Amino acid sequence: MAGFRSLARQVRDPGCDPALRRYSLRKCLERFAPYGHRATWAHLCRRHGFGQEDRDPDPGRLVAALDELEEARAVWLAYEAEFAARRRREKHGGLRRPGSVDDWHRRTWGGNGVARCDDPAVHPSEPLAEVLRRLISALRAAPGAHCPVCAGTRIERRPEPVCGTCGVTLPAAVLTPGAGHARLVSAA
Repeated sequence: MAGFRSLARQVRDPGCDPALRRYSLRKCLERFAPYGHRATWAHLCRRHGFGQEDRDPDPGRLVAALDELEEARAVWLAYEAEFAARRRREKHGGLRRPGSVDDWHRRTWGGNGVARCDDPAVHPSEPLAEVLRRLISALRAAPGAHCPVCAGTRIERRPEPVCGTCGVTLPAAVLTPGAGHARLVSAA
């Protein structure tokens, strides 16, 4: 089983067939897909100008999509390293049970679905790395009444809070208890 970096090398390899390069980019999403596999693929296709079903995309566009994915992965890996160091300090200090702010991290282990978008057609238009930076910054700050990704105030409660504007499933720790309450939408 090839790892993310090995697959990324295949995407960049000009000697590889374009279909293999596309396949390798799709396989990268099995290792790291912030919005979930389908939504991340839709995002990369839209931002970099190739079709989701295009079997012979421009290799330059594939590499640009990979660059965006790698930048987001670097943001996530830095967060994971910081998280691990903090948990070691907490455990050394006697805090064995992580706090509620860490619930999000436990559910997104490995980086898949970090900013899950249940509908592949509805996701933020900003670069993946920027979306992750906003979520991580929001986790470090006091809870707010709006989506930290798009500043939307239409928060839908499906078991977890979902931004009705950008489609990202939000960590509960980034929202105040009444966030979106005035515009609360319940999915039936």
